[in-house]
Amino acid sequence: MIGQLRGQLADKRPNQVLVDVGGVGYLVAVPLSTYAALGELHTEVTLLIHTHVREDALALYGFLSSREKHFFEMLLGASGVGPTLALKILSGMSVEELVPAIRGGDVVRLTRIPGVGRKTAERMVVELKDKLEAVVIAGERPAVTSPAGAQADVVSALVNLGYEQRSAESAVAEAKHAGGGDFEKLLRAALQSLSAPKGRAAGSA
Repeated sequence: MIGQLRGQLADKRPNQVLVDVGGVGYLVAVPLSTYAALGELHTEVTLLIHTHVREDALALYGFLSSREKHFFEMLLGASGVGPTLALKILSGMSVEELVPAIRGGDVVRLTRIPGVGRKTAERMVVELKDKLEAVVIAGERPAVTSPAGAQADVVSALVNLGYEQRSAESAVAEAKHAGGGDFEKLLRAALQSLSAPKGRAAGSA
């Protein structure tokens, strides 16, 4: 099992990065928080890896913090939550927001994440609530760089999360007008706009 990768960041997209380790390129799926905190291309990066093995495939999921990796693996313990959905959940809401939402049984808030329907949200609350009692919410977050083309990156990230292209573009334009600057600020503002009832994308259980 691969538990960590350290190498050169050969390529990065909002949902996936390519890490060159000694001439071998590893494709690693990442949440938006990790993507936003990565440095420029061709710099060294270290990712904590969750290796997911199936009969027909082997997939790698990468994180910059052990806390986020741990929470990702905790989400996998909920019925109906696979690695793809777990990554979308972490991309749609930060750990700092997810923990109180699950602890408090805030199903409405959880279903604002694309792909999370009411039944899935209810299962997450029932099956993870007790496990989260020991989780401490820390205020630290990785430093975020300001990549060029942040608006296009945020639109791409929102589309990957399941929002429609037109809705994503409108939300990002609104966030930019409201004073959003770098990737993370634009993303948070756009997600808040899209999470409103009128902008919510339909999710399924």
